[in-house]
Amino acid sequence: MQLSVRLKLLFYGIFLIPFLWLMFLVFTSGLGANPVEKVIHTTGDWALNFMMLTLTITPLCRITGWSWPAGLRRTAGLFCFFYAIIHFFTYIILDQGLSWEFIAADVVKYKRIAVGFASLLLLIPAAVTSTAGMVRRLGQKRWKTIQSTVYAAAVCSVVHYLWLVKIDMIRPLIYAAVLAVLLGYRLFVYVLEKTANRS
Repeated sequence: MQLSVRLKLLFYGIFLIPFLWLMFLVFTSGLGANPVEKVIHTTGDWALNFMMLTLTITPLCRITGWSWPAGLRRTAGLFCFFYAIIHFFTYIILDQGLSWEFIAADVVKYKRIAVGFASLLLLIPAAVTSTAGMVRRLGQKRWKTIQSTVYAAAVCSVVHYLWLVKIDMIRPLIYAAVLAVLLGYRLFVYVLEKTANRS
């Protein structure tokens, strides 16, 4: 069962709520004493949330037998990239003032910044090839190979968050646990299918 256009538009609106709320806080001076840091952290959180949602959809469809959530996988992935891009540009423009010298120094000095950059770079191929037209041009097998960069991007994102937080580790550890379950499920299915094919 495919999602109707109206239902897709409804989910687009829901997925935009964090961004719209953030814009409301920007224009009403509601971001607190350090607005740039607030935007960086909020967009980073939502990029991770949509990353986890994207990776949850396939197991959800397999376990429940539902087909309709699959129609949201591409949208959730693109919103993950959308929030990651805002996160990135807020850092390089508002936080670092496009000072490439300082940005390069941060990448070298802080592992969390380097792994965050790596995560964004790994998301780019998946975002660029997310359209139906690209699937046709690349072929299903090659397209799936390119899309698999999302798994490495997810690992880098969670590591980025783990290395960023110094005191309250509960949230990053929750993300790490969720990711471990999602990737572990995929590994289990892969091994099961390989074993079945050999039988």
